[in-house]
Order: sequence, then C-alpha cells, then structure tokens
Amino acid sequence: MLGLRRSTRRFAILTAGTALVAAAASPALGSPAAAAPETAAGTPLRVLFDNSKAETAGNADWIIGTGQPDPLTQDPTPSVETDWTGALSAWGVALQKTGRYALRTVPSGGTITYGTTSATDLQNFDTFVLPEPNVRLGASEKTAVMKFVQNGGGLFLISDHSGADRNNDGWDAVEVINDLMADNGVDDTDPFGFTVDTGTVQTDDPRAVADTTDPVLNGSFGKVTGSIIRSGTTVTLKPADNPAAKGLVYRTGSSGTTGAFFATSTFGSGRVAVWGDSSPVDDGTGQSGNTLYDGWNDPAGTNAALALNATDWLSKATTGGGGGGGTCAAGQLLANPGFESGATSWTASAGVITNDAGRPARTGSYKAWLSGYGSAHTDTLSQTVTIPAGCTTAALSFWTRIDTAETTTSTAYDTLKVQVLNSGGTVLSTLATYSNLHASGGYVQRSFDLAGYAGQTVTLKFTGTEGSTLQTSFVIDDTSLTVG
Repeated sequence: MLGLRRSTRRFAILTAGTALVAAAASPALGSPAAAAPETAAGTPLRVLFDNSKAETAGNADWIIGTGQPDPLTQDPTPSVETDWTGALSAWGVALQKTGRYALRTVPSGGTITYGTTSATDLQNFDTFVLPEPNVRLGASEKTAVMKFVQNGGGLFLISDHSGADRNNDGWDAVEVINDLMADNGVDDTDPFGFTVDTGTVQTDDPRAVADTTDPVLNGSFGKVTGSIIRSGTTVTLKPADNPAAKGLVYRTGSSGTTGAFFATSTFGSGRVAVWGDSSPVDDGTGQSGNTLYDGWNDPAGTNAALALNATDWLSKATTGGGGGGGTCAAGQLLANPGFESGATSWTASAGVITNDAGRPARTGSYKAWLSGYGSAHTDTLSQTVTIPAGCTTAALSFWTRIDTAETTTSTAYDTLKVQVLNSGGTVLSTLATYSNLHASGGYVQRSFDLAGYAGQTVTLKFTGTEGSTLQTSFVIDDTSLTVG
C-alpha cells in the first residue's frame, strides 16, 4: 500500500540514553567429560547433524556415525571415535561423553524441516550442523534453517574449497552456503554479515585472534590457538550488513574483514558459526573406501577445542551468566509499550513517537513511525531493559505496518533493523531486517526469543534507514517483552 509523503514532525523526543550492563564469560577450563558447563537440570543440549545433502559423496564421510537418525543404535556407550563410524565420529563421541548432549542425524534422503512433526525437525534441536553440503537446499529447507536461527537456534556451517562438487550435481559447498544466505525467503540481505569466498587455499595454518574473553576461543574444551587449512577457503566479513559478524581465526597475513577462516555471527535470537574447510573436523576414520585425513588431532591446530567450544556456544550452554540463581517475576518488562504516554521511557529521533493521522496506530492513538520521508533519512527508537537472571523465557513481540512507494520486487532500498545492544553500544544480535520488500496491507506481529539475555541489561533498538527517493514507512505499535 502506498502512503502519503511524510509531513513535518510535530514534537521533539527524548535525548540519548544508553544501555547499562551486559556480557557473559565462559566457565573455567577443564576436561571435556568432567568440567563442561552445566545446562538446566536434566535437559540435554540437542544437536542435529545433516546427512541429507550428499555429505558422504566421493571421498567425504561427514557423518558422526552410521546409526541414523540415532547414533546410539550403532553403539549406546561410545568411548573412542571408532565406536561410531564416520569421519566426524570423534566430534560426536566427544559430545556424547560429556553426558550433556543428545545427538541425531538427518539421514540420506531426508528433508530439513522446521515446525513439523518429524523427529528430526529443527524445532526439536538447539544446534544444526551442516557439514560441507553438496546439494542445494530446497526453498522450504532454506526457510526452515533461517527461521530456526531467527528463533534462537545455532547454525554451524562448514564449507570447503571451490569445485569440491563430490556428487557432480553442479553445486559445491561454497555455492550451497552462499545460496542459503542469499535466497531463503526470510532475509536475503546478507543476514549473517559474511559470504564464503570463491577459490581454494591449498595449505595454511591460520591463527586465532588475541581475545581472552571470546567463549569460542576460551571455552570449556580448551583454549583455541589456531586451525588448519588443507584445501579449503575463507570468508569475507561485512559488518555493515551485520555488526555481529566476527572473525576468530584468520589465514596467515589476513585480518579485519578478509581472510577469516572461522567466524561467528548472530541472526534474530540465534547464533551462527562458519568454518572454511572440513579438514579440521575430519578424524581420519570412517567408512571403508574413503580417503580421510586426521585433522581433528593435527598438532598444527587446536581443531577439537574449536569445534567443541563452538558447539557449546551455538547451543547456548554458557548462556545466563553461569549463575543459575536469581528469581524471575513473570510479567511484561517494557515501559509505555503502546506509546500512549508519548515519548516516556523511549529514546527516539524527533517525531518518531506520534499520533499523526497520516498512519494509523494499531490500538490507541500513538505509535512509532520510522522513515516515510522519501529522502535519505535515518530514524531510531530504543529502550533499555533488564531481563532477570532467573527467567527461563523472554518473548519480545511487536506489530509492524510497512507501506512503500517503491515498485521494485527485488531490491531493498529502505530498511528497518531490529537489534539488541550491550552497555557499550555493541550490537549483540540483529534480530531481523525488514525492508520495502516486506510491505503489508496492515499490521503484522513479529516475535523473538530473548531468553539468552537473562541476567543482562540490554537495549532494544529499531533503526529505520531510507534511501534518496520514494518513501517507505515502518510503523511499530503494541510492543512487549514478556518474561517467566
């Protein structure tokens, strides 16, 4: 629906405010079996490995075991990697031995789903591992993966060098992963803030960045000092698209936005990790007929620690400050959630919170109206809130009405970003990016899981950015952050 060009704003809004506190460090180091971080009592962390995208084609054997979907059917009490058969069995057995994980595999011929009754539906898991996929994901599968991450899941992407099309279907892992991020039906505007590089790095021993607080580099499975590349690739970071994108391990001579071999990011309420080569997780053992290489134990890298720490981080094993204590009074935390008290409790650009009749509120008279000028402009809206440490649920909800004069069906000229920031203004997560391509005839409810921020004080921020011509209006109303 097209709207009128925006009128001059009517009143000034509160000046800047800042968030207060945030952050969580990982627990102390220890052995994988004895000192891994605790989860909620009796609740295992659930990890799903994929084998539906030709992960065993050619010499590849990227499975944790031949028992599928349940690896325990091959051996219910594995103690060494050869108790399960697959080049990723060392990874799977190490997780199984902690006593904190429940593992499954999407078998060959299976489909990646979200929101169905399938036993391997992503909705039943905390982390999904896509290890060097060699088949392009279907449209519904890409949407399933993105919604899984957006709603709080962890996604572990493992690529390989260009041309590693082991099943000769015209798709290699580089292309499959980039296609997932570029054409998924949820957010096609570089949602994770990185792309996998086309090309091949034959051999290198990339090193980890100097960061003593990052939970992936300093997790319970050991300190990460570096990794290995044995015919792999790297990724290019694009922090302008997603500020959460972060390189942890870099190819020799590289830094900043180029040459990242292992990187992390966030999307919605979930987390993402990407590794540029499958060699580091290959344990050298698997099904007969495959040529495998023991990168898992290669002394040139700390690959086991990197894979296992990243799995913990993606599964949110260390979320919540490690306290486990605290209390939670169930209720709604946002002040002035429907904007009916004007600018009270919100920090916003001038004129954003308004009762201007040019766009209707969903309920009441006031709403937040970002952009809509038809010229280059940026509006922001934010509120700082503390989520009690004892809360196990924290559901953010708001309604959006998006109308535009843009006529394109493919280019996002105007955007609305929804983000979570810490006290220093660092973006912890970009929950979603909407654009002129998401125009709707009325209000649409949006919901996100913020339980991972329990025990933290964070700022919820909306940023509307408009191009030089043709208006797009992003109207927000009836917000809530309900905890319990």
